[in-house]
This record gives sequence, structure tokens and C-alpha cells, in this order.
Amino acid sequence: MASLLAICLMAGCKAHAVPPQSAQGSLDEATMNRRIEVMVRAQFNIPEDYTVTLGTRTPSKISGYDALPVTLSRQEKTTVVDFLISTDNRTLARLETFDLAKDPVFSIDVAGRPIRGNPNAKVTVINFDDLECPYCARLHQSLFPDTMARYKDQVRFIYKDNPLPAEMHPWAMHAAVDANCLAVQSGDVYWNYVDYLHNHGGEVTGPDRDLKRSFAALDRVARQEATVGKLDTAKLDACLAKQDETKVHESLSEADKLKIESAPAVFIDGERVDGAIPEEQLWMVIDRALRASGEVPPPLPAKAAPAGATPAPATSASPATPGSGN
Repeated sequence: MASLLAICLMAGCKAHAVPPQSAQGSLDEATMNRRIEVMVRAQFNIPEDYTVTLGTRTPSKISGYDALPVTLSRQEKTTVVDFLISTDNRTLARLETFDLAKDPVFSIDVAGRPIRGNPNAKVTVINFDDLECPYCARLHQSLFPDTMARYKDQVRFIYKDNPLPAEMHPWAMHAAVDANCLAVQSGDVYWNYVDYLHNHGGEVTGPDRDLKRSFAALDRVARQEATVGKLDTAKLDACLAKQDETKVHESLSEADKLKIESAPAVFIDGERVDGAIPEEQLWMVIDRALRASGEVPPPLPAKAAPAGATPAPATSASPATPGSGN
């Protein structure tokens, strides 16, 4: 149902002409309702197994239009989508409004989360991460070191927990809990643990995919990182043994409010990026956020010439404008 609603929302503010009334006069209510249902199904790609029910028309705040609620239902799930219909029955429209003050993308809770980069940076990259996800690993390996090296102290990075269901990623929840156990004592050790898992996930899974061995491997790596980082190992052991998922579920609840259905999902000062996109595309979004905050993005790194290539001769062309191409 959430996916279906997203389809409707993506339609945005559009108006569609209802087929003209017959020359013999206005259409009867049943015929008009059928035409509206057919148009709603066609324009918004409503699956065949959904029932479309038209509600009662009421006056709207827009001159010449009535409000028309349309209920989409399948089994026990229902969603109400508000439409507008012109008082002459010729145009069906959908008007969508956005609350700029309450959009959850601008109020993601990062309190207490480990920060990598400059804590006072104007631009924040928030990644809803799954430590077992191969696409998350690919994005992580792009962020660190390349993206962090490019932006240095201009950007800060924060990870939130987003382990996918156990039937998809069976050890992701355990990994998230272990990572949080480390984060309580040291942000640096937390990041070392995340780095390790995103570079050695196959080792944790193991060739036999034995879940108990995966859990044991996760705990072993956590203890190793804690020893190197000189953490309180007794406190860590107690946390690992408890496996308290409370904080992880709080993050998952926030991900649900943000309509995150996959991993990774990145928010760069509110602008959303889904999946492990090429780093050049990711940098475009970060550059855009930097400019909006009054910062000048760093120049793109020069691409290395192919091995054995002859350097191009110097020309008298005018130098490129600083920052061009970002």
C-alpha cells in the first residue's frame, strides 16, 4: 500500500480532462463515476486487484473545483487519495501540498551517533546503513576514503541503523547491535568496526552460511577492535551478551517514517539518494549542498591518463573557471 501511495504522490499536481459530456445532456452519476474510476486507474497505474471507491464530493478551497476523496483498497489495507473535480465534471485533478516545516528529512535524529569528519561541518551526509548489504559496502568504500578525502573538513558523515529483515540479511541486526555497543565507548572504534565489516562481509557470512558462526565472528571482531582501541572489555562483553535491539528499532522506525524500503539510503542535508550510485553523481549532490550553505566545493580530481599515453600538448586556450563541472 505504501508503494501504491508513492505512485500516486509521484504524479504530483496534474490535471486531466474527463471525456466530454454527450451532446444529449449531462452524464448520469453512475456513468460519470465509472469514467473517473477508469481514469484514476489508467493515470496512476492502479493494480487490477485494488478496489477504487469514490467518496462524497464536497466544496474545496479552489474555485471551480470540488474535493473528491478516492479510496484505494486491497484486502484489509486502504489508502485515501484526495482528488479535485471541476464543478462542470470535465476535469479531474490531484493537488499535492508539502509541509516545509515538518518534513522528516530535515529532522533526522543523529543525537549520540558517531561522527566521521568535521563535527562542525555545514553539510551532513546521513547514511541509513545495513552492515551485511553488498551495495552498502560498495557505497561505504566510495565514501571512505575517496569522498572524505575530497571534502576533508567540509562534510561530516553519520550512519544510522537500517538492517534489512533477517530473511534477507540474517546477521545484519546482530552487527548493528555490536556496532552500537562499541559506539557507546568510542566513535573511532565504531567506525573501525564498520570499516572492517564493509570490507570483509564475506568472511562473516562464511562459506557454509552458519548463522551461529557469523554471530561469533561479529562478536570476535568487535572484541578485537575494542582491544586495539583500549576499551572497557568487561562492559563491552556485557553489551554483546545482552544484544539489546532497542536503539536499532528506533532507527528502523525513523527509516519507516522516511519511507526507506531498501539500503543504502543517503540524505545529504535533506536531499535523498538511494542506492550505491557512482561517486561523481554523489559528489554533485554534496557540491549542491555546499553551495547552498555558502561553501565552495573542491575542484574535481584530475583523471589519470591511461598507461603509456602521451601527454597532450599545452594550448593557449583560456583556463577553466574554478569549480566548473561541479
